Amino acid sequence: MDKTVAISSSIPKKSKVKIYVYSLKKNLLTIIFALFCVFLVAFSNSNLAAAKNGLILWATAVVPSLFPFFVATELLSYTNIIAFFGKWLTPIVKPLLGIPGEGVFAFLMGLISGYPVGAKIVAHLKEQELCTKEEAERMLAFTNNSGPLFIIGTVGISLFGNTSVGILLFVTHVLACISVGIILNIVSLFKAKKNFSKNYCRQLNKKIDSGNKENSNICLSSLGEILGKSITNSISTVLMIGGFVVIFSVIISILNQSHLLSSIASIFNPLLSLLGIPIEFSKAILSGIVELTNGVNLVAAIPMKEISTNIILCAFLLGFGGFSVLLQVWSIVSKSGLRISQYFIGKLLQGILAAFYTFLALQFIPMFYFNL
Repeated sequence: MDKTVAISSSIPKKSKVKIYVYSLKKNLLTIIFALFCVFLVAFSNSNLAAAKNGLILWATAVVPSLFPFFVATELLSYTNIIAFFGKWLTPIVKPLLGIPGEGVFAFLMGLISGYPVGAKIVAHLKEQELCTKEEAERMLAFTNNSGPLFIIGTVGISLFGNTSVGILLFVTHVLACISVGIILNIVSLFKAKKNFSKNYCRQLNKKIDSGNKENSNICLSSLGEILGKSITNSISTVLMIGGFVVIFSVIISILNQSHLLSSIASIFNPLLSLLGIPIEFSKAILSGIVELTNGVNLVAAIPMKEISTNIILCAFLLGFGGFSVLLQVWSIVSKSGLRISQYFIGKLLQGILAAFYTFLALQFIPMFYFNL
């Protein structure tokens, strides 16, 4: 009798624990958003300055560099250039990267323009059914990259004061993203079924034909309408990016003012010591994981005789892109039903590979020896 009572009395306690855990999970976002509002008021002065700086950064750097490319890619999407890539490049890139030739357009424009142009084009290809969902999710991981204007101009020349550093970071960035595409393709081959390729080819040929018919109706008389749509869509995307830049500038300000950034960074100090990275970089690396621009700025500014450490860490952050870019991509592709998990894994892998390639270049290529 006593044993029965003891067992029955223990059940409500376990149930209460489960209820509390479930309640916490259910209301986690509510708690986070409520704390965000509280911190906005508590650190209003620093948050206001951070928001202004983010707005200035968006207006002076993001809009001039990205907006023309957004318009250009929108205009090109109304032409037959995507179908041209699909027709001539599919036999080349399909065995190597496991994507249709149309994906090369996303790769090239994403590499030239920078974040998040590649993701925007991949979402467009998926909506036009020029690629499968599995291919689109893999393309996201290596077609959405940082552009040469930011890597060579901002990071290399402005932050490090050396064009060669920028060129090195851009080359290893490109090699890393191609490597990620090859690796993900190899992984997908082990999971693919025998009849997938045949079914895909049938569907793809249909979509290419329909796409060609749609684009063949475009003529000079409709240029004004197409230009207007391209500008409208581009403005919408640029405004979205601006919102992310401002919000994440404020988030980093809150993390700094509340000393949460320093506390979280100290947790990673043992890992950095194990990797031979000075602990002075912990806060800068964490800032870069949250938001790319602030992170590379902080990493490059840390004075080190072995400046190769700064360069390698910047290579990792440029490859990973940060959670700010990840959320930008998520907002772009969410309507297409694409999962963000493979993008996260791919960008993390790209960051590691970019850092590794940069390390090899700094060690074995004399022209890239920058240590004092």
